[in-house]
Amino acid sequence: MLWRPEFHGRLISVNDMFSSIYFYDVVAVGISWLANRDDDDLNEEDSLEFDAGFGSIIVVDNLPVVPKEKFEKLEGVVRKIYSQIGVIKENGLWMPVEEDTGKTRGYCFIEYNTPQEAELAKEKTNEYKLDKAHIFAVNMFDEIDKFMIVPDTWAPPEDRPYIPGENLQHWLTDEKGRDQFVIRSGSDTEVLWNDARQVKADPVYKRPFWTESFVQWSPLGTYLATVHRQGAAVWGGASTFNRLMRYAHPQVKLIDFSPGEKYLVTYSSHEPSNPRDTHRVVLKIFDVRTGKVMRDFKGSADEFAVGGTGGFNGVSWPVFKWGGGKEDKYFARMGKNVISVYETETFSLIDKKSIKVENVTDFIWSPTDPIFALFAPELGGGNQPARVSLFQIPGKEELRQKNLFSVSDCKMYWQSNGEYLAVKVDRYTKTKKSTYTGFELFRIKERDIPIEVFELDNKNDKVISFAWEPKGHRFAVIHGDNPRPDVSFYSVKGGKVLKLTTLKQKQANALFWSPTGRFIILAGLKGFNGQLEFYNVDELETMATAEHFMATDIEWDPTGRYVATSVTSVHEMENGFNIWSFNGKLLYRIPKDHFFQFLWRPRPPSFLSPEKEEEILKNLKKYSKKYDIQDQDISVLLSEQDREKRKQLKDDWERWVNEWKRNHEEEKMERQTLRDGEASDVEEEYEAKEVEVEELIDVSEQIIQDV
Repeated sequence: MLWRPEFHGRLISVNDMFSSIYFYDVVAVGISWLANRDDDDLNEEDSLEFDAGFGSIIVVDNLPVVPKEKFEKLEGVVRKIYSQIGVIKENGLWMPVEEDTGKTRGYCFIEYNTPQEAELAKEKTNEYKLDKAHIFAVNMFDEIDKFMIVPDTWAPPEDRPYIPGENLQHWLTDEKGRDQFVIRSGSDTEVLWNDARQVKADPVYKRPFWTESFVQWSPLGTYLATVHRQGAAVWGGASTFNRLMRYAHPQVKLIDFSPGEKYLVTYSSHEPSNPRDTHRVVLKIFDVRTGKVMRDFKGSADEFAVGGTGGFNGVSWPVFKWGGGKEDKYFARMGKNVISVYETETFSLIDKKSIKVENVTDFIWSPTDPIFALFAPELGGGNQPARVSLFQIPGKEELRQKNLFSVSDCKMYWQSNGEYLAVKVDRYTKTKKSTYTGFELFRIKERDIPIEVFELDNKNDKVISFAWEPKGHRFAVIHGDNPRPDVSFYSVKGGKVLKLTTLKQKQANALFWSPTGRFIILAGLKGFNGQLEFYNVDELETMATAEHFMATDIEWDPTGRYVATSVTSVHEMENGFNIWSFNGKLLYRIPKDHFFQFLWRPRPPSFLSPEKEEEILKNLKKYSKKYDIQDQDISVLLSEQDREKRKQLKDDWERWVNEWKRNHEEEKMERQTLRDGEASDVEEEYEAKEVEVEELIDVSEQIIQDV
């Protein structure tokens, strides 16, 4: 039996009150006593020593301080919270009290059966919000070392002079109004200006081996993120890209920014030691500016594999979906029969519990409001219908619900302003041998959220692609079973769905709206080998048709002026990218071997009010005069450059001809000798003769015997 000296002078047995917990009380209450001891004292034979198994103990701080009559109630609350995570040992919860008053001291010790349960309890409940005044601070008992090096006296931090950093939005002040993009090819990563007026890409910054995996812009274009074995990093600046912050996360595979760029989510997956176990998943949420880990999540891959697509080892990505627009107030993840919504003030569950939704398979946030839509398929062989529900956060109020019957598949599409939600529903026919498609349109901003149902002219048509017009009221649908499907355009303005037009038999399987609306690209990727049709939806007319053979990716620039099409290393040939104008004119192309990525740099929302934007559109000719003059100057400059280029080519040709004549004259005597004294070089003055020459190649002798 091991004995410990109690801070108040009593002795206590390890077995009576597991001295591991008691000893921490000595440290917590008498920290100054420990700090006053010499280091040599701590190394003496009678020094305080740790018992084996302390890794199973956690210390929970910031508990309410209550009198003894409320002790049992508080103990019951704490036990209920922590017993849900693991098995607490018998007498494994100890909450110290003051001897003179009987009040609790604001912390407790909990011992689990295994260190893994203790680690999980720390992960799950650190910064747990019991109420507004009490947010748990949870540490492992083994972390006592960091409390033992606290200095005796507090010293104020050293004042550091303010050093202004670079303007991370400086690129937005470009006088030419250009946009940037990043490309990766081979081992190089490059940031370039799209100088479409000069019909070229203007280099900004280039760096070899900048990332070990991929690069990613933050949603507002402030940062460029790179991924490495040790973690992720963000870069930015006015003239060069300096590293602004690092985020330690070994073996990170994926990253995701919150819409307002305040937080960065990192993901890693680790091989299990036991082949029968699933992969171990680690997720961390960092504050982008400070690099602080706001919260981490750990568990098996099975815990994060519900719903969604992509990711690694069956884990859906992104695991967390952000809601509430650019304010980054909420994020949520889907579990088995639950939607867990967290708020970023404390990074804990709203109301400390998840929203229970039986059999939920998908959910998606509104782009602008703290509202999400979810889908739950049928249960019990159709006895309980499928449903789409709208929930508002933080109140968790169900705003609207629509029951759906005989559902085969369901997809949800938010309009960029959050005004409409389109739900594509594939339903079984009565025989259940085939399906047909219909749409349910939720008008989110209207009273009681009315729902409109509409179907295609031929409801049996397969829907290949659906896309809302950004900031608009129109949408496009590619539909049909033929090798050349149809493309239809609809409007939902005015309270009902109105079909605008249908384009028959198009080589298209993907839709790409301009970010400003009005224009759309009907693209034929993969099997259609890069067919492109640039279409004006306002005028309902085709502006141009083109082809980028084997194109794998299409992306509009954030202003809607230019389009990039690219062929990545998915194909071994034709790697590189093309830049087009919005109306389908090819401006320039850049081939790149081993081409991996093309990403336009996003722009933050305009500070102009909608009224000011409308006023600019009405008076566009007045505002465009300045740029018309610039365009004319550039056109003259380009013409001058073309003339200089043609003149240079002509001069090069004349130099080559003169050089050839000089060499020809120098070789005149040699030619005359070869022609037996004939001096003329004119071929017509010579007669061609055919001369037969017999040559004995071989002689052999063979004796043939008589039969």
